[in-house]
Amino acid sequence: MKFSYRILWVMLLLFIISPTQAQDSTYSVQDHYTKMEVDIPMRDGIKLHTTIYSPKDTSEEYPILMQRTPYSSRPYGEGQFRQKIGPNEFLMKEGYIIVYQDVRGRWMSEGQYDNMRAFIPNKKGDQTDEASDTYDTIEWLINNVENNNGNVGTWGISYPGFYSTYSLLSGHPALKAASPQASISDFFFDDFHHNGAYLLSYWRATALFGYQKTKPVDTAWYQLPDLGTQDQYQFFLDEGPLSNLDEYYKEDNEFWQQLKSHPNYDEFWQSRGITQYMKDIKPAVMIVGGLFDAEDLYGPFHIYDSMEQNGDNFNMIVYGPWSHGDWAREQGRQSVGNVYFGDSINTHFQRDYETVFFDHFLKKKTKDQIRLPEAHIYDTGAREWNDYQQWPPKATKNKTWYLGPDQKLTNTPNTTEVSFVSDPKKPVSYNNEIKMVFTPREYMSGDQRFAARRPDVLVFETDVLQEDMKLVGEIQANLKVATTGTAADWVVKVIDVYPPDAENYEETMPSLKMSNYHMMVRSEVMRGRFRNSFEKPEPFTPNKKTDVNITLQGINHTFQKGHKLQIQVQSTWFPLIDLNPQTYVDNIFEAKKEDFQKQTHTVFGDSSVKFHLLEE
Repeated sequence: MKFSYRILWVMLLLFIISPTQAQDSTYSVQDHYTKMEVDIPMRDGIKLHTTIYSPKDTSEEYPILMQRTPYSSRPYGEGQFRQKIGPNEFLMKEGYIIVYQDVRGRWMSEGQYDNMRAFIPNKKGDQTDEASDTYDTIEWLINNVENNNGNVGTWGISYPGFYSTYSLLSGHPALKAASPQASISDFFFDDFHHNGAYLLSYWRATALFGYQKTKPVDTAWYQLPDLGTQDQYQFFLDEGPLSNLDEYYKEDNEFWQQLKSHPNYDEFWQSRGITQYMKDIKPAVMIVGGLFDAEDLYGPFHIYDSMEQNGDNFNMIVYGPWSHGDWAREQGRQSVGNVYFGDSINTHFQRDYETVFFDHFLKKKTKDQIRLPEAHIYDTGAREWNDYQQWPPKATKNKTWYLGPDQKLTNTPNTTEVSFVSDPKKPVSYNNEIKMVFTPREYMSGDQRFAARRPDVLVFETDVLQEDMKLVGEIQANLKVATTGTAADWVVKVIDVYPPDAENYEETMPSLKMSNYHMMVRSEVMRGRFRNSFEKPEPFTPNKKTDVNITLQGINHTFQKGHKLQIQVQSTWFPLIDLNPQTYVDNIFEAKKEDFQKQTHTVFGDSSVKFHLLEE
């Protein structure tokens, strides 16, 4: 078995550990900050390795901004400094005490790691979770770090975003503000699953989270599998059933064993969710997400919504035209894949939102109200920011389209029946590229023409729009389907079809043209076994008309005059998600080669897709 460190560290350095590397290289952290590394004891005696950057200017007191991470607080050692610290360059230069901590069981911290460690609401004695570790850390910091003003904030992107969300449950009175960004909220709907469908594209990331270490280490103790090919689609197709991947992860990979042992939304997954605990939160919160985030689109929306429904703290949400973590980097032109959205969008967020938020709640000594909107959401069709008093906005009316004859979207249900053959040996790809990716990104705005031209992808679209049409919020697809088998996945994609005279962007791949570009705006999968319950899956009855309802995450998108709205429906999406055998099995991780069978699926004309049309 061969492994590659290089791919792992390139990805982590670019997207997780050092997201502001592309900014001003003239500012020296070492010239303006002192660095101290400490091991902070938790209530059960375990010590967590913590790196503290304090401004050399000691003429004033500073707030503490902390990130807890499983991805390392490196570089370790005296005289070793990060090139950039903090959420952004503006906050770094203003002066904050910036803290990074290796969470329990990771890198230089002691203890056992637990992936998405479950929150314990009523802890007793020396019971610990990430909330208690956050509390104990904050308590030590405010009592031991000089020149702090007693106010603490947390932030993080992706998994560190999850720990920032978790910090809200610590209950420490010094925690005044938190900005969970691209936060995981529930592994059955984020990252490794979507509506219970296993995301095969994240399979290699299992190496990051599955192996325990026996002592504090400053180098990686885990390794990514080297698959020996650049053709990810063909690799997974040749491997066949998921059980064949046991060759790469053995019993010592705890997370792989957990995935295989818990194929349904049982107590194991439910207890690891964080959303259900977002009640009566006290600190101010700014949720941040990317409208094209392939990894954690679900989490920020649902964390924000849960706090809105269960509390009255300052709680705002920002969603931009970003893939995972884009907002922490500034590259001038902001694009996702082939599609360009605007200039200096990330600087706008960092300067006018992130910095203003933390400055107000951690530094401001007056009681002036903060001048930030409840929701700051980018319109990915009109290419402009919108401010809303709430998210989703109230001023909407429902707009429902039905899947009609001749590939048309209609205003009324109809008797159309469209069938296609779904063959596990020839699954529909999620993109049209031959590449090996650690986690997918560009497909979220990718050109879907290659899929539209396959016989096992159904296409329905409007006529050319005669005026702009702005759609906001969640999308509800209510499919009426049948299958000759007993299991199937259902994928719904919302597409913005560009006009024939659309011009290319600088970012458009040479092999593509924006003329008639099929830009994916939103997509989602439902593993059919979970159509009625994520806890209690059930097979389809062959050839029986059946409801499959799919909620697609929120959009803020203007379909412009001259464009078309298109809906695609398909049953495979490979290797983004694993292959459904189309024969019901109790555990997909135990499916055998003979379970994978070609089946015929039918979609009926009373299937509908409901949008929210913004009333100007």
